[in-house]
Amino acid sequence: MSFEACPECDLLLNQTQAAPGDKAHCPRCGYLLQRPHKHSIERTFALSIAGLILIAPANLLPMLRVKILGNIQEGTLWTGVGTLLKEDMWAVAMLVLLSSVILPFVNMLLAFLLSVHLFYQRSNSHMIPWMRWYQHLYEWAMIEVYALGIIVACVKLSDMADIKFGFGLYAFIGLLIVNAMLANEFDSYTFWRRITELAEK
Repeated sequence: MSFEACPECDLLLNQTQAAPGDKAHCPRCGYLLQRPHKHSIERTFALSIAGLILIAPANLLPMLRVKILGNIQEGTLWTGVGTLLKEDMWAVAMLVLLSSVILPFVNMLLAFLLSVHLFYQRSNSHMIPWMRWYQHLYEWAMIEVYALGIIVACVKLSDMADIKFGFGLYAFIGLLIVNAMLANEFDSYTFWRRITELAEK
């Protein structure tokens, strides 16, 4: 008989599998052990495709068009990073680049690779490292922080400049929504279980 330890209080429990939609709690501390989602793999597959499609316009197309005293400037994610580099703010620029551009793309790609292999039931020796990297890197992919920066900039410039929103901003908002939905639908327990089942075949 195999056991699993509660991550919160280390109580040894018999391994059980909760039905999709149900919840399994630790009987001693009440920690949520499992909450399998219905169709988690299928929804993750669809959302990761949508996210990968939105990443290109969100990163490359102008988000804002600012007109001040006749001068017009357009801003993208990359121009923001470039401006920070010109101001010799290397650490902040690298943090923005990693958390708002690179890591969201890597996480979305990992979610796609995992879900497409599980959806088509194709085993891959890299699936366990992919899963571990996804869980480790997810906390560092913070595109919502960049969204907050855009809101603050718009509020500060609204009284002194003519601001128009570009298609890149709408793509970025869509990416933000997809990322939030992906975080809700990605069921680590189901993914680990299916990865183990494929490896044992």
